[in-house]
Amino acid sequence: MIQLILVPIIAITVSLLIRAELRSQLRLFYVLKPLSTLLVIGVAALSFLAPGARTGYTVGVLVGLLLSLGGDVSLMYPTPRAFQVGLVLFLLAQVAYAITFTSVGGFHAPDLIAGGVLLILAVVVYVYLTPGLGRMKVPVLVYILVISLMVNRAISAFYSPAFGLLQAWLMATGAALFWISDLILAVNRFRFPFRLHPLGLAFYYGGQTLIALSPALFQ
Repeated sequence: MIQLILVPIIAITVSLLIRAELRSQLRLFYVLKPLSTLLVIGVAALSFLAPGARTGYTVGVLVGLLLSLGGDVSLMYPTPRAFQVGLVLFLLAQVAYAITFTSVGGFHAPDLIAGGVLLILAVVVYVYLTPGLGRMKVPVLVYILVISLMVNRAISAFYSPAFGLLQAWLMATGAALFWISDLILAVNRFRFPFRLHPLGLAFYYGGQTLIALSPALFQ
């Protein structure tokens, strides 16, 4: 897989990105964040060269990544308006992923069990965040439900003959890491600001990279 060439480069740029944010090196941060996302987009785009790759699935993943790029850029600006724009763009990215996963994998009975577990987690997270949400209660609730749906659709790959086992692991693990990274971001912003929150970027880019690798594995 030629895509794997970019993975260690992404690991390096993300490591430098985390260090730049921890050290408040803003100029370097503003360069490395979009660069890291562009490299992940490159991983998915290279899937067009893979034998047997499904164009529609690859395009869907790329749409999610491009929306995420917009969200990444928006969140670099420390204003409420920029945060709201970023939230909307990431919400649309989750929708794009959910539609893409479902269009290939479909629905399966075990999805209800995974969905129930994820719904419980969503409620717990929302209840915890609520005291600090202010006017953001409804937008954050919608986002939590949508990203939980996206994770559910990724987990569904395990039950679909359309996906291989490795693909299912990449999708499910990537979606879960994305979910965790957003939880870290939300806790830092709405409940308990903590200095090491930039480490959440490792979960975010790890998750996005795993999702970006999945299109190349169709046979």
